[in-house]
This record gives sequence, C-alpha cells and structure tokens, in this order.
Amino acid sequence: MGLSGKVQTSSRFYYLLFFLSGFPALLYQIVWQRALFTLYGVNIESVTIIVTVFMLGLGIGSLAGGWLSSRSGIRLLLAFGVIEFSVGTFGAVSLWIFHRIGALTAGASTSTTGLLAFGLLLVPTMLMGSTLPLLVEYFVRRTGNVGESVGLLYSVNTLGSGAACLAAALVLMRVLGESGTVRLACFFNLFVGVTALVLDAKFATPSPTKQEAQVPAEPAVRQEVIPFRVGMLLAGVTGFIALAYEIVWFRLYTFVSGGTAPCFAELLAFYLFGIAYGSLAVRDACLKKLGNDVRGTLRAGATVVMLGTIASFLLGPALAIWVGYLSYNVSYVLVFIAAALLGSAFPLLSHASIDPLHGSGKHLSLLYASNIVGSTLGSFVVGFWILDHWSTRATSLLLLALGLLVAFILSILAQARAPKFLFVAGAVVCLVLALNSGPLFSNMYERLLFKSHYKPAMRFSDLVENRNGVIAVFPSTAGYGYPTQIVFSGGVYDGRFNTDIMRDSNGIFRAFAICGLDPKPKKVLIIGLASGSWAQVVASDSTVEDVTVVEINPGYLPLIRQYPDVESLLRNPKAHIFIDDGRRWLLAHPESRYDFILMNTTWNWRANTSNLLSTEFMGLLREHLNTGGIAYYNTTWSREVLATGVAAFPYALRIHNFLAVSDSPLALDKGTWRTALTHYRIDGRPVFDLANSMQKARLEEVLQLADQLDVPNGLLESRNSLLKRLKGARLVTDDNMGTEWLQP
Repeated sequence: MGLSGKVQTSSRFYYLLFFLSGFPALLYQIVWQRALFTLYGVNIESVTIIVTVFMLGLGIGSLAGGWLSSRSGIRLLLAFGVIEFSVGTFGAVSLWIFHRIGALTAGASTSTTGLLAFGLLLVPTMLMGSTLPLLVEYFVRRTGNVGESVGLLYSVNTLGSGAACLAAALVLMRVLGESGTVRLACFFNLFVGVTALVLDAKFATPSPTKQEAQVPAEPAVRQEVIPFRVGMLLAGVTGFIALAYEIVWFRLYTFVSGGTAPCFAELLAFYLFGIAYGSLAVRDACLKKLGNDVRGTLRAGATVVMLGTIASFLLGPALAIWVGYLSYNVSYVLVFIAAALLGSAFPLLSHASIDPLHGSGKHLSLLYASNIVGSTLGSFVVGFWILDHWSTRATSLLLLALGLLVAFILSILAQARAPKFLFVAGAVVCLVLALNSGPLFSNMYERLLFKSHYKPAMRFSDLVENRNGVIAVFPSTAGYGYPTQIVFSGGVYDGRFNTDIMRDSNGIFRAFAICGLDPKPKKVLIIGLASGSWAQVVASDSTVEDVTVVEINPGYLPLIRQYPDVESLLRNPKAHIFIDDGRRWLLAHPESRYDFILMNTTWNWRANTSNLLSTEFMGLLREHLNTGGIAYYNTTWSREVLATGVAAFPYALRIHNFLAVSDSPLALDKGTWRTALTHYRIDGRPVFDLANSMQKARLEEVLQLADQLDVPNGLLESRNSLLKRLKGARLVTDDNMGTEWLQP
C-alpha cells in the first residue's frame, strides 16, 4: 500500500488527533485568562485586552502556519507534532511564568497590561493558531477539496474545544483547579505531539507537492473562484457578527444565571458545538453536492448567514420566554442552532475562495487570520464600546443589518435568481423583526430575572446597560410594608437604597456595627460601591476623615444621584470614588494603608468572586492595614470563605454573615457602640432620635447584638467557635477558586 493509501485508511486517526489538539487549547484559554484576571483585574479594560491578545495571537499564528505550509519539502505532520509538543512544554510552566511576571508587574497601567499580556500569550497562541493551515494543506493535497478538508478539520478541532469547555464547566475546574487543569491540557498536547512525531517517522516521506498530489477522477482545478480579497473581507465580517452575537448572548446568560463561573464555559461549549456541526455539514455538502460549484457554494453561504443572523437576533427574546417554562441550561440548544448556521459560513467561504491546487494552506491561513481579526474586533468593538452606549436591542438590530448586508453581497456574487429571491424574502423577515423589536425585547430582563414568577406589572424602575453588565432597580414593598428599591447586578441581589436603620430592609445594621468595632477609623477603603448605602453610612461617621471607594461598574453612579438616601455621597468631600478592580487597586497602590477595609462582597459562588476571598487576597489585605486595622467583608454564609479568613488572621469575629479580621484583638464594644450611634448623623439627621420612644427601643434592640457572642443562633461568633465549627472546611485559594465552579 502506498503512502496515499495509508493516509486514507488512517485519516480518522488524524481527525482524532486534531480533536484532541482542540481540547487543551480551550482549557488553556479558560485557565490562562482566569490567571491573568487575578493578576491584572477583572475590570472590563483588562478582560478586553487579555481576550483580544489571545485572539490576535491565534491570527498571527495562522499566518505563520500558512507561510510554513507553503515551504517546499516541508514535512507537515512533523511540524504539527513539534508545535503540539512545544505548546505542551510551555503549558507546563505557564502558570509559574504568569505568577512570577505578574508579581513584578501587577497593578500596571492599561497600556502596560496590554503589552505584558501580549508578551505572555504571543508564543503559545501563535503555535495554536498555526496548526489548522498545516493540516488543511496536508489533507487538501490528498483530497483536492478545500471545503471538505476545512469543514472536517475545523469541525473536529472545534468539537474538541467545545468538549473541553463543557468538561471544564462541569468537572475539571471544580475538581482539579487551575494548576490541575493545565497539567491535564499539557498531557493532551504532549500525547498529540509525540503521536504525530511517531506517525511522521513511520511515513518518513516529505508531503507531496501540489503537482504530485493525487488528482481525483474529476479535475480538482476550480473552474471559477471569487476574488480572494473579497473572500477575506467576508470571512472577517462573518467572524465579527458571530463573536459580537456571542458577547450579546454572554450578557444575557450572565444575567439569567446570576453570573456563575460555569455559565461562560457552558455557553462557549454549545457555541463551539454549533460551529463544529455547521462545519461538518459543510464538509458533507462540499463532498457530495457542491464540488466545484462556486455559485452553489455562495448561495449556501447567503442562506446560512441570513438564517444564522435571524436566529441569533431572536435568541434573546426566545430565551426570555423559555426560562418561564424550562431551565436556562436547556436553552443552550438555541445557541447551538444559531452558531451552527453562522459557523458554517467560514468553510463555505474557504471553499468558494481557495483553489485547491494553488497554495491552499497559505490561502487558508489568510482567510483564517481574517476571520480571527474580525472575531477579535467583534468582541472588542461590541463588548468594549457599543454595549457601553447602546442597549441589547439596539446592538442586536445593528448585527441583524450587518448580517443582511453580508447575505446580500453573497447573493450578488452568486449571480443567480435564487439567491436574489432569498435575499428579498430574508430582507422582509428582517424588516418585520426590526419593526417589532420593541415588543420582542420589552421586559426581557424582567423575564430573565423573575423567570416563572414574572408578571407584566413587574417592571424595573431603572435599567442600566453598559460594557460592565446590567444593573436593574426594582421597586417593592414585599415583606416590609413600605417601599424599598432593590438593586440587582448581573441578575442577582446587590443591595437596596436604604440607610435607615429603623427600616432595615438591607441589613444596614452591619454597616453601623463598624463604629462599635473601631471607634476611630480615620482612613477607610471600601471595595464595592453598589447602591452606595454602606459607603454613605461610613462617610457619615464623624470620626472618619477619608473614604476611598473602588467600584468596578460606573453604572451605579447615575443611579445613586437619583435616590435621596445616598445622593449626597457623591458630593461628600471625604469620599473619593475610583472605577477599577478592587484587587488591582491594592496591587497598584502598595504604599496605601488603611485603618478599615470594607467589602460588601457579592455571592461567593459568582465568577471571579474568589479573587477577593482567597488566601492570597487575605495576605494582600493584611499588607494594606495599619497597625490594629480591621478588614470587614461579606462571607455570604460560605463555610469556605469563613474558614479562609479565620485561618489568615489571628483575630476574627463574625457579625451575622460578615467577618471582621485583624492582627489585633476584636470586640463589638456595647458602650462604644452606644455612644457612637447616639451621635450618628446622616445628612444632618440623627440616626436615632432618643426623644422618640420607638427609635429609642430600636436602638436598644440593635445594641443587644453585642450580647449574643457565641450563644446558640446568635449573631456574633468568636474565632475559637468558628475554628471548631469549621474544622475540615477547604480554604479558598486562587488555584481552587473556592465555590465558583459549583452550581449554586
């Protein structure tokens, strides 16, 4: 049996190798991005830079792979094996490199962060991006069919990446943590690399040149191709549309899931599964139906882009209806369908743009690079800029129009009546959707939040959409008998606009407990502003001289201006508000020291929350506390979070679900607290009017908290009691990420 026959009989094994190659690539992306977020922050600037750099590295790698595939006499399988082995080798030391460099550069400026991320990720992402052009060239020289080769290889590689995302979401990140997941990815890389090297040694013959390639019975020479530059442009635009819609979907799924860590990986998994299926369908079509029919290929491209754009536009409204009946997890089938349609556009464009006998690997690398650049711009422009100014509805309308434009261009290129009819029909559907977009997107976020409990009367009084996410304010009297404005951020409870301890709808007594813990906290740092209620209480303490507030989402500021309880905070000369990531702020200001650090931390299971709860972060807090300083933060009742704080500091005191920690003894002194509360004023009004019998009784009720230390079901608990109760609880680390990857 000759070389060609051997390759044909073992082709499935090569596809399996490329599937396994896609598996570690996405594991690296998930872990590396998470590791870099820990070092450089999860503010939108850092996130956008890191994701953009990752994508650009893949694009540059694609160009490098195309150049390499065009070299005369190159052993493509050998090159593929060496690249996989190299990626695995880098992966083995990647976290060590990131942490060492991050320790030296953490807190750097946005531009410096971009350069550092580019330097850290350039080599491994280039290597990953170079593999597809190499293997496409390898198979096209044997099959003579670009669509078949690109479709199948792109499909199996993407399928491997999707499987990795799902495995990471369901098992790997929770069980293995960051370091264990990276080790598993390294194993896959090394296995694929070594296997490819063994196979190359077995068939130790240079890949046949184009002239030597096996020519099928039907000539492989394309009768007609569209201008390659047009193909590159369309590949870029379709990549833009696909990734832009993924950003929109991520916003919706983050909101409906409450911002769980597995949500992104699950969404990406089904997005990749859809692309894989779409590519596989294209492979079959190119092999059995389309052949060298360029016009037929373009008609198919116009069809999938049109249908994919419409399906993507409708996903948000459909999801909002879906969650009223079924779990949002089941709705990932909608993502699969939309991604399958949009994902099939790239192999179709490749089939219509590339002559299989004239540098298929090199040309594929250019198309792939253009697609990646378009994808990068889609995530950057939409995620960083458009969604900061436009609503989800307006952004979806823009992408609908852009998809319609691409379908129109493909229809014109096909030069046939069928696509023109298709375009007119699709344009009519798009126009109908655009004219009815108001009703389609109306109350969408209310439906996503309240799910089966939604009623038409449940309307948000305020809704802020920006690049950091979605903040909603809901007016309610439920359970209190008086109006209270509930704040939801990213689909979960994030506080209320209330500083009145007489009508304590938000546990504000925990903020007033600060003056009982520390009678003179002159310099205070608050990480997390939210409704501003806690910051208002702290800034109103007459003993406080300076309050630094670090908030990641600027969307709270216009909301605070609207509510009388907190609006004066923005005019308080003591208060200085900065928009940044809390951990990044501390790293960027190593010289700053505080008497008190307050964090009304969000739910422990939300994505990236452990960045403010881990053992490593506790050490960072300690470095920024003055002698006798106190850190006070919300544990949201997590045993792991409580155990981590207790283990990190020699003194600790639980107050309800908050934990106060310090290097000095802690106590909630009743006498000190009484004195402070009787003199406390907010906007000139006393917190307790002792001439009012009801308010005087409420003061005594609040002060009774100090008598509940270590009593059954009491609101105060000492460190010794916590140590006994939490024995055996796992400590939160940057590596294990606490409870983030557990479904709440």
